[in-house]
Amino acid sequence: MARLDRDAEVLTSRQRLVILGSTGSIGTSTLDVVARHPERFEIVGLTANHRVDTLLAQCQQFKPRLVVLPDAERARHLRDRLLAEGLSTEVRSGSAALCELASAPDVDSVMAAIVGAAGLPACMAAARAGKRLLLANKEALVVGGSVFMDAVAQGGSRLLPIDSEHSAIFQCLPEDPSTWRARVDHILLTASGGPFRQREHASLGSVTPAQAVAHPNWVMGRKISVDSATMMNKALEVIEARWLFDLPPEDIRVVIHPQSIIHSMVVCRDGSVLAQLGTPDMKVPIAYGLAFPERIETGAARIDFTQLKDLSFEAPDERRFPGLTLAWAALRAEPGTTAVLNAANEMAVAAFLDGTLSFTDIHKVNATTMDRLVPALSPGHGLDELLELDLRARASASALIKELAA
Repeated sequence: MARLDRDAEVLTSRQRLVILGSTGSIGTSTLDVVARHPERFEIVGLTANHRVDTLLAQCQQFKPRLVVLPDAERARHLRDRLLAEGLSTEVRSGSAALCELASAPDVDSVMAAIVGAAGLPACMAAARAGKRLLLANKEALVVGGSVFMDAVAQGGSRLLPIDSEHSAIFQCLPEDPSTWRARVDHILLTASGGPFRQREHASLGSVTPAQAVAHPNWVMGRKISVDSATMMNKALEVIEARWLFDLPPEDIRVVIHPQSIIHSMVVCRDGSVLAQLGTPDMKVPIAYGLAFPERIETGAARIDFTQLKDLSFEAPDERRFPGLTLAWAALRAEPGTTAVLNAANEMAVAAFLDGTLSFTDIHKVNATTMDRLVPALSPGHGLDELLELDLRARASASALIKELAA
């Protein structure tokens, strides 16, 4: 079936949806939008990592056919509680169950909201099965790159970006991707600058996890909030944009916009600039992906332009945010280097959050791991080789973290 026919079929029937990572910030916002439109959406499956109480409450409200947890013990605990509530939701565990749910025949759309490289296999399964894939997991492209995009093309999947910046770019681009290169000069990804945009560079070494996760504009999970504070989230978004929009790295640029009203911009060949604006609320890009090409009510606040006192922009400070430059370096390096960068960053952020690593050492781990581990992927490499590289990068980063903590 052609992709446009699939879109039409989804829009004329109740969309059967799976949410991978339903208890995180993207997952709960997705369910908030779904709850506003029960006539349009049916929750078929949910997955979570460890928030069993939250997942139970979601099952009580949305009554999915299947839920998946990472391990048998949590699954058994949830199964007992569901039975006690008289709910018939099936509970399974493990990565195989996750992939089977993402590719199940009775699923139309998959919201991919698992944080980190752990979400890549399920994203690949959904892409290969031709699902309408709502991608909030930027690591699928940062790690998967061309392998992931090949799976999307071969499966006939409709790939819709959910990150606010990539959704904004998608909304500003022409409908026909074959015209993008001819019409677009470059794209501008906006960044809030996070909580430390004006903090003295010399004081960043004393930043605490509580300070780093206190984002001034957005409500996000802990890992993504730290990435925003280091601006590694923007580095990963540059890599994601390279694959989503098939643009060379030099045509992807970043500008700091502290108000988070303009979510990103497309600069056209004729000098025109197209921008998508909105309040900083993830329900807006989520709803756009869910209903594409239609638009539906989100519950998000509207912009009152009479109250906007300032829309300002500035260049990123490379001394304060050195990790941002790693995006372009990784894209120009050996294939697989972006996967190494992502793995190192996941390990470094986890170490910072548990108090093992200082805030400024996150960049040291990322840059040094990239230098130490040069990928040597085989021609035509696939998912297994990328996941093996991911493991090696994590081991390298872990060893470095121990060196820095000693």
